[in-house]
Formats: sequence, C-alpha cells, structure tokens
Amino acid sequence: MKKIDLSIFKRISVIITPNIPDKSTNTYKLSLLRSSAYILLYTLIAWLFLIFILSVTPLKDFLFVLDNQELIEQREKINVLQENVNKLTRELEKIVVIKERMKHAIDLAGKDSIEIQSKLYDTLQKKIQKKINIGGNVFHAFNNLVELFKKQDDEKKEVLFFQEPVSSGILTQRFNVARGHLGIDYGVKNGSPVYAAAGGFVIYSDYNVDYGYMMIIQHNNEFTSIYKHCSSLLKRSQDIVRMGELIALSGNSGKNTTGPHLHFEIWYKGKPVDPEKYFIK
Repeated sequence: MKKIDLSIFKRISVIITPNIPDKSTNTYKLSLLRSSAYILLYTLIAWLFLIFILSVTPLKDFLFVLDNQELIEQREKINVLQENVNKLTRELEKIVVIKERMKHAIDLAGKDSIEIQSKLYDTLQKKIQKKINIGGNVFHAFNNLVELFKKQDDEKKEVLFFQEPVSSGILTQRFNVARGHLGIDYGVKNGSPVYAAAGGFVIYSDYNVDYGYMMIIQHNNEFTSIYKHCSSLLKRSQDIVRMGELIALSGNSGKNTTGPHLHFEIWYKGKPVDPEKYFIK
C-alpha cells in the first residue's frame, strides 16, 4: 500500500471568480490551506457574533420561544406537584400528631385516682425549681431576674380558661392529689347535659370498661379535658367543638362508678391540675 503524500495538499489551489455585474471579472487564486484558514476564521467570527447578539438582546427568547414555553409549562407542573407533596406531608404530620395525642390522652385517662405509692404521684408532687444564673455581677443577676419574670408572665398568658361542664348538680368530690383524686365529681341526674369546658379537638370518644362512655378534648396551649361515666356521647373523635357546646349526657356507666355523676379532669402539659382554678368566675 502506497503512503499518502501530504505534500500534494500544498500544491492544491482554490480559484474564486466573483460574478459582479457592471464590473470587470477578477480571479483570485488561494492555496487550500489559506482558504481553509479563512473559512475557519469567518466561521469563528460568525459564532462569536451570534453568541454576543444572543447574550445582550432578547433575540434568544424569540429564537427559542417554543423550548422556553415547554420549560415554563414543565416548571409550573413541577411547582404544582411540589405543593401537593407539601400538603400531603403536612396532612401526614397532623395525622401523626393526632395519633400521638390520642395515645397520650388514653394513657392519661387511665385512672380517676391514684395511690400515694404510685410513681405518677411522685412526679405530681415534685417541685420544679428555676435557678437564676448570677454570672458574677449584680447587673447580670438583675437581667436574669427580669427575664425570669417576663417568662413567667408569658406562661400566665398561655393559661386557658374553662367553663364548668354541667349547669346543674352539686360538687361531690374536689381535686385532691394527696388522696389520689385527679379531678372533680359532679352529682347530677342521668341524662343531664354535659358541655365542652373549652373549644378544642376531640381526640377520644368511645366506651371504656372502667370509665364507661368517655370523651377527651385537646385544647390550645397543651391543655386537655376529660369527661367520664357518661350515658351517651354526642361527638365523635376528630370533631371540633366550641366552648359551651353540648357534647354528651351524664350517666353512671363503667365499673369504677359509685352512682350517677360526671367525673371531670383538666390536664396541663401531661399533669392533672385543679379544674376549679381554671373556671371562669
């Protein structure tokens, strides 16, 4: 096989003959290498000019209007899908929170009273002490003291006020942690109306063997109210109720009852509190 003689390309020429009317015809003779160099140079200049035009003028939007429109439509679809995913995520988070609240509320509503030897009793009796960090000077101690009072004042603002759950009957037993009674009892006739002590979300409404027909309502600021021994429940789980709304009828249901009455409890941050201190006077 013969080798290609590259020197032959040096002898190749390109002849250009412009045909311009009313002018004499001139012939230009260029070597192949020079003509190739001119073509590459002109091509590079044309590309640079086109890039410059597209970068500083709105011509690119005109040239690629179809592609841009498709991209815009795809972007809008992606945004819609992302928003739907966010909504579903928020709904799932709400469901998880409700499930945890129901589980916690059922645990809290397990007893009308507790024994003094119970671990729960010890946690209720434990006092929470807030210490002030002195920090080495009076000015720092004063600032911490102001912050402490401000924090306590903010906590007081979070207190939720309740109305009594029944409009008739007498108070037969008061809140008494020392004796293990975690709520108050109202002596009322069977079928007496029971009202929501405050607005909230019903997280439990069902029959319990020990406490009969029972309802638990979750309120704002980590408050929970519990209604036991009813004869009938008028609201279901996941219902939203307003303060003073009829939610049940009192009764004598469940094993742990000594007669027709309503056992009512208020829990705050996982601990029972005296309902009478939170009633609207």
